[in-house]
Amino acid sequence: MSGATEPGTGAASGAKVTIVGAGPGAADLLTFRAARAIAEADVVIWAASLVQAEVLRHAREGAEILDSAAMSLEDVVAVYERALREGLRVARIHSGDPALWGGTQEQVDRCAGLGIEVEIVPGVSSFSAVAALAGRELTIPEVAQSVILTRLGGGKTPMPPGEEVREFARHGTTMAVFLSAARSGQLAAELLEGGYVTGTPVLIAHQVTWPEELLLRCTVGTMEATVKEHKLWKHTLFLVGPALAASGTRSHLYHPGHFHGFRRADPVARRALRESRAPGESRTPEESRASGEPRESHG
Repeated sequence: MSGATEPGTGAASGAKVTIVGAGPGAADLLTFRAARAIAEADVVIWAASLVQAEVLRHAREGAEILDSAAMSLEDVVAVYERALREGLRVARIHSGDPALWGGTQEQVDRCAGLGIEVEIVPGVSSFSAVAALAGRELTIPEVAQSVILTRLGGGKTPMPPGEEVREFARHGTTMAVFLSAARSGQLAAELLEGGYVTGTPVLIAHQVTWPEELLLRCTVGTMEATVKEHKLWKHTLFLVGPALAASGTRSHLYHPGHFHGFRRADPVARRALRESRAPGESRTPEESRASGEPRESHG
């Protein structure tokens, strides 16, 4: 992503701000693009409390290193203004993925006002790192095909109306709940109020991919006690939903009876797959084209 630049300012001077997603912690989860952005930076602003120091090994010798823990947005923007004046490249390192709870948009907006080029480098989000550590897929056929990313209301930033955990819980699908460990009792109560049963599986993850990582398996009914037993209150993520314990289902994508542009279906398996479908289940676009039926409009 690039912000607009005025002639003779950011673009002409070579100044650039790259907002880098550093992932959940482990330095080897950086993308190649993220490592290159850090290596090319004259100034590196990083979140020392959220990102492992090993990521700084990508910084070039002589680069200015600043810890964002002691900086306000205005302090960070002052660095961007200096970069514009002096033609500097800045790497602003965030934990996780910059698209989620990273204070990213306010920085992009300020940079647009300054006329300095901005690039955003995505990172591995902690919810996917937790799923990988647990060896779980979050979207299981016939169980859950959606993942809701949210946090509990009542924190530092108000939740918009309709975005309460209890409302999202009514979907019964997989949920990733961030920034909520300090109020685990409230979280459990809202999950139950929304419709999850007490035995619904929960993964509680603390500092995943850090040396001190902790992964706990419990249920909605035992969540609060588990959190308090381990004295967790920050750097903790919850994954909730029946998909976390589901097994025995199979996707159609790799079924021998499924076909697409690169693979023909086995006729016998194809017939069995069609007969296994629930009454009224719609055909895929590929099937509609193969049978001569018009495609469903999504316009």
